Order: sequence, then C-alpha cells, then structure tokens
Amino acid sequence: MEKATFAGGCFWGVEHLFNQTPGVIEAVSGYEGGTIDNPSYEQVCSGRTGHAEAVEVTYDPAKASYEQLLNEFWNMHDPTTLNRQGPDMGHQYRSAIFFDSPAQEQAAQKSKEEAQKFFDGKIVTEIVPATHFWRAEDYHQRYFEKHPGHYSCHYIRGWVPAEETETPKTA
Repeated sequence: MEKATFAGGCFWGVEHLFNQTPGVIEAVSGYEGGTIDNPSYEQVCSGRTGHAEAVEVTYDPAKASYEQLLNEFWNMHDPTTLNRQGPDMGHQYRSAIFFDSPAQEQAAQKSKEEAQKFFDGKIVTEIVPATHFWRAEDYHQRYFEKHPGHYSCHYIRGWVPAEETETPKTA
C-alpha cells in the first residue's frame, strides 16, 4: 500500500470522495503542513498553526495510480481559488499536494501543468514536501456517513479528463 496527502478545502468532502475512489483502501481527515504537534480542530481553524485541513489517502497501486488520484483531486475542488473552497475561507482551506518522494513531486508538477490547460484561472495549488500528518478527531472521520444529507462543496466536476490508456491493437 502507498500513501498520498491532499488538501482541497474542508476535509469532509475530500475524504468522502476519495473513500469512493476505486483502489483507495482508506481516506482519513487530518492536518498537515503546520508548526505545532498534534493540533486540535479549534487550533487549526484559528488559522494560527499553519496547518491545512488535509486527507491522507492509503491506496493499492495495483488498482489505482498516484496519477489517477491526482486527476480525482483536480476534479473534486476548485484549485484556482486561493485559501478558499465554497464558503470556507482561510489558509487552512488552501489547495495543496503534500508529496512523500521525488517521484510524487514530479508527478504532481506534471499533473498540475496538464490540469492548468482546463482552467481559465491560474491553479494556486501548493506542491510541497509532506511533513507530519496528524489525524483529526474521530468526529471528523467519515463525517458524511455520520451526517447524511449534509451539504458539501466537493463533487466530481469532470473539469480535467482522465488520461486515455492506449488500447492494444489486435491483428
């Protein structure tokens, strides 16, 4: 299994959509990229810790590639809005990809360049090294399963088409 970490606004919707993605074992809500250890939701919401609401995705690379997860990420939020998704505003709601390896960094940069072709506005998503992922409080995990009918500004928009895989030619 491999891991990937994304921030795209409120983590509830991002986690929910990644948990529905084929090949994803689990998506967990938490905090990444800040300056204090084990922050609380209240501390992160204050905007003073430097953390983003983020989602750590554990996936099976035999069933989903990192590139496929990147494509899902571009399509589930608006990467052109700085420090905002829907009604949520602040640096903790920034768009970011936290990479764990040079290969993830290169794939994220390439994916961002490709995705930019499908947006009028400039993509403002940060691509930065992962630091430490802090799991959010239990009441945030699988929030929409616990609160059916709750509004989310995250949904698959289909802005960035998935890469076509070449079909083998038959004789």
